[in-house]
Amino acid sequence: MRFRIVEIEVKNVLSKSGLPDIDYALNPYVGCAHGCLYCYAKAYIRYKEVVDNWGGIVVVKKNLIPMLLREVKEVKKGSVGIGTITDPYQPVEAIYRLSRKSIEVLAENGFRISIQTKSSLILRDIDILRNYRDVVDVGITITSTSNTSPMTMLEPYSSPPKARIEALRKLSIEGVKTWIFYGPIVPGYNDDINEISKVLRIAKETGSDVYIDMLRVKKFMYSNQTLRVLARKSVEYNWEKLLESIQRLCRSLNLICRYGFEYSGEKPSKSLDQYLRKS
Repeated sequence: MRFRIVEIEVKNVLSKSGLPDIDYALNPYVGCAHGCLYCYAKAYIRYKEVVDNWGGIVVVKKNLIPMLLREVKEVKKGSVGIGTITDPYQPVEAIYRLSRKSIEVLAENGFRISIQTKSSLILRDIDILRNYRDVVDVGITITSTSNTSPMTMLEPYSSPPKARIEALRKLSIEGVKTWIFYGPIVPGYNDDINEISKVLRIAKETGSDVYIDMLRVKKFMYSNQTLRVLARKSVEYNWEKLLESIQRLCRSLNLICRYGFEYSGEKPSKSLDQYLRKS
């Protein structure tokens, strides 16, 4: 196996979320075997060994389901984001099935569920997603439409773009509410307006809302030569011009396009810290 698995026991599994429209965060795993170079989660993880070996170590919360069964009886009902700082359908989910079991527990106990992933493994659970579609929505991170896009170099072990798009289409056909997260937009990698137009047309086809987010510069990026270059480009980039062009496309397609995180007026804020908590 390309990555090492570490099992731990935790004292709680539902945490308060700062994300808009999400009351609680549930992260079955710490770290992510997808190993995306830009991943912001590195800045919000307490486990130094996981951060220093990003993509090479995944921590599994092995007592997550017993803890969740207890906590759903103790906390106020609300919406739960599964995978706010990890991918709930990364390869280790094929072994432990914690995300699948969590969906069942939450749905049966009156919670709404929002899932975000960039893995086609989510199609394994299309049966329960269909069954609970009244209380579940699924967001697929799609940063390009081509399997040969430069973005694949920044997302080395994620499902290929075309597999993610196919997963989105199949979920939509089954009546599951879907959305696309087009982010991060990386200057020189996936900021071409024609490519973005293709993604928006897929959103139109599948009835998906779209969330857009720029590359947000974090301190860890300056320790990697590739990311250091991209971080400097991001700081100098004319984001306002690009975002205006995207919004024009969204209006022409009658799509709901929102910004991935809070914006000040029409401009993006520079910090995710108010939303993401340490795990």
